[in-house]
Amino acid sequence: MADDLLSRHRAVLPDWLALFYQEPIEIVSGDGRRVTDSLGRTYLDFFAGILTNAVGYDIAEISDAVRAQLDSGVLHTSTLYLIRNQVELAERIAKLSGIKDAKVFFTNSGTEANETALMLATQFRHSDQVIALRNSYHGRAFATVGITGNRGWKASSLSPVKVSYVHGGYRSRGPFASFSDQDYVAACVDDLRDVLNVTTSGDVACMIAEPIQGVGGFNVPPDGMLGAFKEVLDEYGILFVADEVQTGWGRTGEHFWGIQAHGFVPDMMTFAKGLGNGLAIGGVVARPDVMDCLGASSISTFGGNPISTAGAKAALDYILEKDLQANAAKVGSQLINGLRDVSEEHPVVADVRGKGLMIGIELVGPDGRTPSPEAAARFMEHTKARGLLVGKGGLYGNVIRLAPPMTLTEEEAEEGLGILTESIVAVDKEIAG
Repeated sequence: MADDLLSRHRAVLPDWLALFYQEPIEIVSGDGRRVTDSLGRTYLDFFAGILTNAVGYDIAEISDAVRAQLDSGVLHTSTLYLIRNQVELAERIAKLSGIKDAKVFFTNSGTEANETALMLATQFRHSDQVIALRNSYHGRAFATVGITGNRGWKASSLSPVKVSYVHGGYRSRGPFASFSDQDYVAACVDDLRDVLNVTTSGDVACMIAEPIQGVGGFNVPPDGMLGAFKEVLDEYGILFVADEVQTGWGRTGEHFWGIQAHGFVPDMMTFAKGLGNGLAIGGVVARPDVMDCLGASSISTFGGNPISTAGAKAALDYILEKDLQANAAKVGSQLINGLRDVSEEHPVVADVRGKGLMIGIELVGPDGRTPSPEAAARFMEHTKARGLLVGKGGLYGNVIRLAPPMTLTEEEAEEGLGILTESIVAVDKEIAG
């Protein structure tokens, strides 16, 4: 029984391990863009395992690739041996990255990928200083928590690096919220220069930034902002790390990598989530001089293992061959435009933002301004009751996050939009009342 599993979960797992919904669900099967829970209820999935099931559920091409590797009898060897799938996947990612002569290191998650990038940057630059965006999220390990700029996800004040935060993350609520795109970028660049002069010794290791903030609420900076940052960083020789854990593989629709909206090629990119379509895989792709800067030996026991890389190769093939980037752009626009039309009549929605199939709905109280985590919680219960799964995030826990599999059809987008509209109407009445 589902409630028995919940009590067992609470008995043996940490209290800080978050669960969605007043009555959490157990997902037991999936097909396409739909999942079914242990009580037999089927849902259209608009969160995709936190943007991870990028292609969808029960995809034959991916399952067949994993099954073929299983049938070989080799589930694991470690990086102490040659792994053909790993080499072939690395070759493809290196080429797709746009980084000249790029090298790739595979990990098991986005957190581990960002930890690796921080280790490389600090060693390469012989500095423990890092620049990050306010309201950022980069993982749940020691260094990545240290550079996360969101108190709700900052479990410890301790850190192996010294971090300075700059403006540019949460545009709609920052001090420059009323500025035009051009003035916003200029103000954020000025802030970066000031931070470098005031809070650092100048020899910073790197800046790390999400092209679109994920956990922070799908916040979208003006195109080119991070490129303007890069021009300043280049004056100091500071590396730029693009955290593409959520924005990679075409999800933003207009580009394959989110950083491409900012007009430059970074020194390093980290990736994970959608590449494995549910399999545990992440990694770093970097300039060769940066990747090769470590003076000690290192391995990864599970990173780049034969199973994960077999599935990831098949998932990447599917994304490219089916042009899911173009589909994300088309269906994402359908959702964003529809939601913006609805929001004009319902003040509980303060903002609809995003690119492609990475969409945030910011919910507020009756005054039309105050963040309302209550509205977000109610909204999630309404969408669940109507057969739609969505995510939640934001600095105040008041942003609904939509990130369906990139195979979402126009018909499914319309179905989801209908449920989202009904839920907005219902929550708007409840909050106003």
